Amino acid sequence: MTAVAASWLPLSPGERSVAIEVLLAGPLSRTELARRLDLSAGSLTRLTKPLIESGLLVEVPEAGGVVEARQGRPSQPLDVVAESRSFIGYKITEDMVYGVVTTLRSEIVARHDRPLTTHEPAEVVALLGEMTEELAAGRPRLAGIGIGVGGLVEDRAVVGESPFLHWRDVPLAELVEGRTGLPVVVENDVAALVEAETWFGAGRGLDRFVVLTIGAGIGYGLVLGGNRVPYAEEDRGFGRHWIVDPSGPLTPDGERGSAVSLLTIPNIRYQVRAATGRDRTYEEILRLAAAGEPMPARVIQEAARALGILVAQIGNFVLPQKILLAGEGVGLMDVAGETVADTIRAHRHPLAAPIDLETKVSDFHDWARGAAVLAIQVLVLGAADA
Repeated sequence: MTAVAASWLPLSPGERSVAIEVLLAGPLSRTELARRLDLSAGSLTRLTKPLIESGLLVEVPEAGGVVEARQGRPSQPLDVVAESRSFIGYKITEDMVYGVVTTLRSEIVARHDRPLTTHEPAEVVALLGEMTEELAAGRPRLAGIGIGVGGLVEDRAVVGESPFLHWRDVPLAELVEGRTGLPVVVENDVAALVEAETWFGAGRGLDRFVVLTIGAGIGYGLVLGGNRVPYAEEDRGFGRHWIVDPSGPLTPDGERGSAVSLLTIPNIRYQVRAATGRDRTYEEILRLAAAGEPMPARVIQEAARALGILVAQIGNFVLPQKILLAGEGVGLMDVAGETVADTIRAHRHPLAAPIDLETKVSDFHDWARGAAVLAIQVLVLGAADA
C-alpha cells in the first residue's frame, strides 16, 4: 500500500499554522491573527512574507473600506487565494458515483455524476479515472482526490469492508492514485462529512459538535476539542443496537425498536409496505403522512419520536454545542419536526439548555464535497497529521 504523499508547500511549522488559521477563519487582520497565534508583530511579518510571495495568501480590502494601522503604516486583512488549488471529491453509493471539484475553501465549482453499473473494483477505479479526466479538464492546479465510501476504511486508504459495494480489503487509494497520478485519500463517508462540517461548515470553531445522519442508514460523528473522534466501530451499524423503543417494530435490518428499525428510509418503507401491501417511495410516504393518511402518518410519527429520543440522549451524554442533522432522510423534520422537538424536551431535564439542532438539507454532492475536504486536509496538514 502506498502512502498518500502530499504537502501544501515546503512550509515551516509556524508558516503552516498561519496558513491554516487564515484558511479556516479568514480573512483576518494581522492584529487578530497575531492574537490568535500568540505571535509578535515581527514574527507574524516574517511568517506571512513567504506565504504572500508564493501566492497562497493575499491582502484583501477591509470590510467597509477601513484598514488597520500596523507599526505606522496601513495594513489590510489576509486571506487565502481559494482558487490557487482545486480538489476532486467523490461519493460512491451502491448505484452512482457523485463527483465535485472544489476550491481550497471547499466551494463547489463543478459537478459530474456517473451511474455505477458494476461493483468490480477494477471497473470502479476505471470509472473514477474517467471522471477525474473530465473534472480535471482546464484545472492545472489540481492537488488531490478524496473519496467517501459507506463502510469501514482503514488508514484512509483501504476499504476494509463495504456492505453497499460488497467489498473487502480493497486498496482503493493505491489503485486510484495509480490510475490518476494524483494523491488520493479514502474515508468513511460520514467521517468525511464530519470533517467538512468541522472545518468549513456548521461545526467550525466549536469545541463539542455532533453530526447525525439519517437515510439509508444512521451515521454518527463526534467532535471534541475541535477534532473528530475516530473509533474502531466506525460504520459498524451502531444504530441497530441503539434501542429507542423496546416494544417497537422488528425489521430485517435492526433489533426490535432500534434506531435503525424505526428511522432509516428502507425500514420506514418496509413498515408501510408490510402494513398496506403497497410499495411507496420515502417522499410519497412523507406526503401521505402530511396529508393525514393513517398508516404513513403513524410510521412517520414513530420515526420522529425515535429521532427525538436519539437527539436527546446524545445531548444528555455528550453535551454538544450543536447537533447537525443531515442525510437524505431529513425531510422527516418538515413533516414531523414538532414531534421531534416535543420528544427531545420530554427526555431532557426541564431546566436543561435547549439543544441547538441544525438541519441541513443536502444531496450527495455535499457528501462528495466532504470527501474533497479530506484531500484539502492532506495537502494542508501533510499526510501524517490529516
